[in-house]
Amino acid sequence: MISCLVGPGPGALAVPRVTRGLDAAGHRVEVVLEERARSFVGPAAFASHAAVVEEPSPSPAAALYAPACPGVLARLARGLAHPPPGARSVLVAPELDAATAAHPAVRENLGLLERRGFAVVRGEGDQMAPPGEILARTLGALGGPLEGLRVLVTAGGTREPIDGVRFIGNRSSGKMGLALARAALRLGAGVCVVAANVAGREPGVGWVEVETVQEMREEVLRRAGRADALVMAAAVSDFTPAERVGGKIRRRDAGEYLLRLRPTADILREVRERFPRLFVVGFAATHGDPVSEARRKLREKGADLVVGNDVFRAGIGFGADENEVWIVGPDDERFVPRSSKDEVARAILDVVKDHIERKRRETDGGEDRAHHRLQRRR
Repeated sequence: MISCLVGPGPGALAVPRVTRGLDAAGHRVEVVLEERARSFVGPAAFASHAAVVEEPSPSPAAALYAPACPGVLARLARGLAHPPPGARSVLVAPELDAATAAHPAVRENLGLLERRGFAVVRGEGDQMAPPGEILARTLGALGGPLEGLRVLVTAGGTREPIDGVRFIGNRSSGKMGLALARAALRLGAGVCVVAANVAGREPGVGWVEVETVQEMREEVLRRAGRADALVMAAAVSDFTPAERVGGKIRRRDAGEYLLRLRPTADILREVRERFPRLFVVGFAATHGDPVSEARRKLREKGADLVVGNDVFRAGIGFGADENEVWIVGPDDERFVPRSSKDEVARAILDVVKDHIERKRRETDGGEDRAHHRLQRRR
């Protein structure tokens, strides 16, 4: 059960998006509306997915105050009000105008809350944090089967400059990588995304933007040593121009233009060589049967799992909202039939979790740090 205590303010209009997201993630939700909050949003906005109650239930998995006005922050910070008894996690999403946010007493109250273990989800300016950010932080606070694991995800498609305006690229939208990051966060992992030319940003995760293969290589290698698992969902260019023109190649000057290419860095292979204990998931985007290509990549790259999919099939290729994949390991294969990328991501991470646990038991009897993290709150 998640208790959502809705305060007065324009941000109350956005809270139904948060509670719907919590319900969609499989959590029961109850909503307590402060009397003045009903001037902004009424019970009907929650009727389809949450129970509107007068008092919160005891021992919720999490309690969320959104929007949290200065009075609520003060009462919570000074012990004049208390979260629902037994709440394992408490989050507050303040909605404060600039003058109020800068007031020393308000700043002190927010500091007190954070020191007492409350999660403060801050917005920008005088607005409450976006619903997606609040949802991600709430789901992350709930823990789950991947709690304690640090997952590094690559998403999108790299671009290799030809000149100052043109590039070699691909059609990857980054949707699969973002679905994996979102699913890992909901399962309790700490998540960082290295995003190559992705429109938008996944809330609640670490975020690093790159453009080229070399930039992605540098960021992945910089962070891989602190990760427990790497999921290489990005579509990485195989070639880059051998020479790059600083300005713009003009048609009238170039005539017929010969473009020479050279291979790009093999990030997956280099990660495996440098970090042999890191759990690595590769992707094989193919034309036709994805299993044989996934097996080849598994063998040649040294990955722990390879996810194969036929990107040329209508409805499941680049930019689509659905996918259909084979998850190939050293000793087993799992077929995930056509479904939403969120569902496919959850299936992939279920296999990742099982394989990580098995690998740790086989290599060191379960004494590895990541195995301990997986077991800590079971």
